[in-house]
Amino acid sequence: MSLMFKKPDKTCNDRNCPFHGNLPIRGRILEGVVVSAKMDKTVIVRRDYLHYVPKFMRYERRHSRIPSHNPPCINAKEGDRVVIAECRPISKTVSFVVVEKKEEAR
Repeated sequence: MSLMFKKPDKTCNDRNCPFHGNLPIRGRILEGVVVSAKMDKTVIVRRDYLHYVPKFMRYERRHSRIPSHNPPCINAKEGDRVVIAECRPISKTVSFVVVEKKEEAR
C-alpha cells in the first residue's frame, strides 16, 4: 500500500515508518494542514470539510484535528499540507501516519 506514495529521499530507522519500518497502512487516506508539531514524532493535522444540513438545504464548514505519527524521514512542520493514511493504533490517540508532504510551509 505504501507503494502509492513516493518514497522520501531521507532514510530513518523508525519502526513506525511505513517506508523504512514495518507499519502497515490500511483504511482511509486524508489530506490536511499541520497545525501543531510540538510533540515528539507526532503532529496535529487539521482537516476542513463541508457538512450538508438538510433542514436549511445548505452546507456548513466543519473541521477535525487528527493526531498523526510524523516519521523522521518526512519531518512535517507547522503549515505543511500533508497526506495522512490510517494505520494500526500507535498510541491511545494516534491511528494515522504522515505519508507524504504535498507542499511546504512558506
